[in-house]
Amino acid sequence: MIVPRPHQKAVLADLDRLFAAGHRRAWVVMPPGSGKTLIGVTAAQALGRPVVAFGPNSAIQGQWLAEWERATGTPGSAGRDLSAAFTALTYQALASFDPDAEVDDDGGRVPHVERLRESGRELIAALAARPVTLVLDECHHLLDVWGELLSEVLALLPDAIVIGLTATPPSALTRAEGELVADLFGELVTGPSIPAAVRAGLLAPYAELAWLTAPTERERAWLGAQSDRFAELTADLLDPGFASTPFLAWLDAYAVRRSHTGGDGPAVPWARFARERPEEADAVLRFHHAGLLALPEGARPGEAHRREPDAEDWMRLLHPFVRRVLRGSADPRDAHAHDAIRRVLPGLGYQVTAQGVRGGRSPVDRVIARSAAKIEAVRDILAVEHAALGADLRAVVVCDHERATATLPSRLVGVLDEDAGSARLALRRLADLPWARPMLVTGRTLAAPVALAAEFLAYAGVPGLRLEELGAGLAAVTGPWSARRWTPLATRFFLAGRARVLVGTRAMLGEGWDAAGVNTLVDLTEATTGTAVVQLRGRALRLDPERPGKVAHTWSVVCVEERHPKGSADYRRFVRKHDGHFGVTAEGAVLSGVPHVDAGLSPFGPPEAASFAAFNAAMAARGAQRDRTRALWRVGEPYRDRVAHTVRVVGGLARPSVSAPPVWVPGPVPPGRSGGGWAAPGAAVLSAAAFAIGAPVPGALVAGVAGIALYADVRSARRTARLLREAALAAHDLGPLARATAEALRECGLVSRGAEAVELEPDELGAWRVRLREVSTEESAVFARAFDEVVSPAADPRYLIERRVVGDPGRGVAALARHWPSRRREPFPVVHHAVPSVLARRKHADAFARAWRRWVSETAALYTRGTEAELILAARRGMSPLDVTTALRLSWD
Repeated sequence: MIVPRPHQKAVLADLDRLFAAGHRRAWVVMPPGSGKTLIGVTAAQALGRPVVAFGPNSAIQGQWLAEWERATGTPGSAGRDLSAAFTALTYQALASFDPDAEVDDDGGRVPHVERLRESGRELIAALAARPVTLVLDECHHLLDVWGELLSEVLALLPDAIVIGLTATPPSALTRAEGELVADLFGELVTGPSIPAAVRAGLLAPYAELAWLTAPTERERAWLGAQSDRFAELTADLLDPGFASTPFLAWLDAYAVRRSHTGGDGPAVPWARFARERPEEADAVLRFHHAGLLALPEGARPGEAHRREPDAEDWMRLLHPFVRRVLRGSADPRDAHAHDAIRRVLPGLGYQVTAQGVRGGRSPVDRVIARSAAKIEAVRDILAVEHAALGADLRAVVVCDHERATATLPSRLVGVLDEDAGSARLALRRLADLPWARPMLVTGRTLAAPVALAAEFLAYAGVPGLRLEELGAGLAAVTGPWSARRWTPLATRFFLAGRARVLVGTRAMLGEGWDAAGVNTLVDLTEATTGTAVVQLRGRALRLDPERPGKVAHTWSVVCVEERHPKGSADYRRFVRKHDGHFGVTAEGAVLSGVPHVDAGLSPFGPPEAASFAAFNAAMAARGAQRDRTRALWRVGEPYRDRVAHTVRVVGGLARPSVSAPPVWVPGPVPPGRSGGGWAAPGAAVLSAAAFAIGAPVPGALVAGVAGIALYADVRSARRTARLLREAALAAHDLGPLARATAEALRECGLVSRGAEAVELEPDELGAWRVRLREVSTEESAVFARAFDEVVSPAADPRYLIERRVVGDPGRGVAALARHWPSRRREPFPVVHHAVPSVLARRKHADAFARAWRRWVSETAALYTRGTEAELILAARRGMSPLDVTTALRLSWD
């Protein structure tokens, strides 16, 4: 009998409670390799009904049959009559449609169940004949393909209990998919997240790594010609005489001043403009960063906007210009501009339509996504992994297709290989690496270098097989068999170390394919859906019984051409693949998105090409440190399995934190006053009196009094210099600012913990991560947004607050001289910080000022809607109160 593990028991208990409460549908989300099949078998068996499990392919169907027999000791069935206690089928067994039944005699849409072939309708009748438990494995497939059909089928099975199983988390679903899931499956039951499963020892520790490359010289030459066309277009757009209304002048009215008509009229608030047109707003702020537009009033540029505008930004702003200015204009300049734009855009992957500018797949994107440089990068990655693992290397290289199915466009002949980006090309380029022993495994082909193919032929022992030469030293193993037979044989051959690199497609080496020994996965695919990403990465995360210390690496190969305006399309795919997915950083933080690959990566644009070599060297070094990666995951240590919002702060900060409110610093000495107390004037009086009356004053007495005065002045100067030095350090210190923010938020009831819960941690690049510990995800977001506003340039806050800037006075004699009590000192300069918008009410702003006075500076909140304050805000708008930049991140603990 199989005993469920603790995390499985928790999920089963949640399902029991749901069904006991009368719910008939549930949706279970668990990471790949964490035992979803056992959950389904155990939960369904406990309900005491006949069970029918559906899966997306025959491999998963076979896994269900094996798991049922392993758990119950009785075999299941793959028959459509549903006569057994347990039946496993594929979704295709149900979803087989009659192509002639798509519309009725009146041209109306026919329900999906009525379009099913006879075999499908018979299966539904068998399901409806008695109460059953339906288990829908990898149920995310239903959202893409069979969602409407399933909805109709379930409506015919009111007595059925439905359990959906998937590894795709709700966060990876679109809004429409989420609504469909809620309708089909109802209640959500979640197991541990992937990081929690790693920390608990259920999945292998892993690192997400990347290799950045530029296109080949031949590809860059072609891309350069395309880039020249775009440069000519942008130069035309920047020419004031290109159209009747200059492009930038129109953008200034439309997006910076935001009049309703693009001319005169009341301004639309920036917040509304950004809410209604978020992509246009982002493009406007990147145009501002490039110096092409002024900063709109109320706008606050963030990490997303600190880069040059790319082709998509230009097209987002060109779209309304074409629609509102050029199209339909009687001015010949506008007609000429419209024609010029219409001719250039197709080569960039865009076209001018009746609705404006629309995008599509461009030849530029194809060249970059399928660059020959990416295959060369795979060789480099595998060399790194082989150097670390030697004969233990078990790598999988995953491509979108076995070979190119579409004819190469004539304009790309001589630029790309006709099989560019394919698994076959990858095999050819890896075949000369003797230590790699590569093998191609797809739904149509099993191939390898000739000697290795012959070795596999003998290993398989299947009668009738033969080798078929493919050229370039490769051979396919052909004969009376199919992928259903050769895939498990090739997998065992691979796990035994006879082959060390499998090259295949997502369809073959994706969900349902199980090879626990995989320790390296190289992703060459272009798929970016949450489902595809989760399923692909799950191939490497399973624990390996043969190697308990397994650590998995997943590599993304990214090609960037920085000289082309669409040259970052592959990087954007890379960002989408990592969005919402967590990994461990080089310093041990578990972060979402590309920062877990490297702290210096931004989700909004690639690094400069000049840094690629250093970046790849750092990735190679990390790839050689599997033991360190395992240690960073802290397997077996406690965790909360909670997501927290974090602010990453980059800048020249002296130190991250102080844990107590700052000391009082003496202010500048007013004119005519001395900080020396009575000693200095006392000595002066004695000396003057003696001189006036000519009376001898004992030298020791005068010297003694003067000495006392000098000692007091030195002490005062030293103390002032010391306190100023401490204040200068604190002035560059994030800790007081963060603690003041947290304390104010707690006083206002917006978070449950205050200054004591602020945490500041450095990352490997010298930036600081600031967050509020041990609070809910929602409260951490409140703090992160508020703190980000405090340390960022003010946009249009209702309140400002002052901070006095204390310079470092230095040390030694120079410091003593500068701060001698009798010396007049200039007032400290002042900078202004925004009071967070969540604290924009008067009483909340006062609470913020109280916390600010305790931790930062003695001051009050300044309401910005008054005349004087408006002038201050106008002068400070867009200026950073600290020499830092910020980025919002998601972390896990």
